[in-house]
Amino acid sequence: MDWSFVENMLEGIVGLSLGNIVMIAVGGILVYLAIAKEYEPVLLLPIGFGAILANIPATGLTESGGLLHLLKIAGIDNELFPSLVFIGVGAMTDFGPLLENPKLMLLGAAAQFGIFGTLLVATLMGFTINEAASIGIIGSADGPTSIYVASVLAPNLLGPIAVAAYSYMSLVPIIQPPVMRLLTTKEERRIKMRYTSRPVSHMTRVLFPITVTLITGLIAPKATPLIGMLMFGNLLREALVVDRLNKAAQNELANIVTIFLGIAVGSSMIAEYFLTWRTIGILVMGLVAFALDTAGGLILGRIFMALSGHKINPLIGASGISAFPMSARVVHRVGLEEDFSNFLLMHAMGSNTAGQIASVMAGGAVLALLAG
Repeated sequence: MDWSFVENMLEGIVGLSLGNIVMIAVGGILVYLAIAKEYEPVLLLPIGFGAILANIPATGLTESGGLLHLLKIAGIDNELFPSLVFIGVGAMTDFGPLLENPKLMLLGAAAQFGIFGTLLVATLMGFTINEAASIGIIGSADGPTSIYVASVLAPNLLGPIAVAAYSYMSLVPIIQPPVMRLLTTKEERRIKMRYTSRPVSHMTRVLFPITVTLITGLIAPKATPLIGMLMFGNLLREALVVDRLNKAAQNELANIVTIFLGIAVGSSMIAEYFLTWRTIGILVMGLVAFALDTAGGLILGRIFMALSGHKINPLIGASGISAFPMSARVVHRVGLEEDFSNFLLMHAMGSNTAGQIASVMAGGAVLALLAG
């Protein structure tokens, strides 16, 4: 009888700590939420399974040379996976509503308030400035950006930050409406905005990603890897001459990289690092960041409303976060609840796409200040 099999099995069972059991259960919960509740399943499912794999003892998966360790080195430590994911995101994003109404870019910028507000709160809670900045980036409502910044500034917090970012993105329909109702009146939410489609030329659509990349590279160089890949994906979409590459970016590339990214992030959820009071603090701060982002966008939305003579519905400011297109749909739904004939979706889409760009710029600004 081959006793090595028995020895390996006993080694695994004996090495299974309470922390490992808890984290395997956490991974199982993430898988459950992804399948049963459809909470960001594309990433929560591989993250959850990666957490399960990482907490099985004696596998060597997370040790030097192990599969999960190699994935982390290949795609997370050098920021490769988040950057590649953004090619697919860019290919799937239509910036047309933003180009039709460029002033909506300001709403995207205002909705990043939660990043810096949470950073200040986190420093008061005892986190280092790098850790606090990484926690604040959860407020970007952009998973790849959160992972990108955390992997540079606070790799020890990558697991809880990624879980918080994607969990709260899936909970946007629950988080945002109460803040919207708190900061706006019923009459303001019922404001109808006229939508007049302004044709955007093909040339403008092509020049937009190139221009944004150049401006970002000059203003916030640290954001260039992410914004550059986002804009490259969008260029593939708008060029209209590389349909095969466009489809590959939206499908094969995005899907393959997302799988590896999720499993690699999940592998960082090892019990000894994840099961701490700091993790609970990060989850709480992530929720605060989303709420503050929503509030920041709404406040500027109300200013726009006042300046326009009540022709702009302040709700569209809430979609200035980067949770695209979910936040725009939530704004549209809240508007419909007050008046079933109030259609805000296209206006909210413009603000939402602006938030995508602004969130990456904010991440680059934080890296420029702290990473040198």
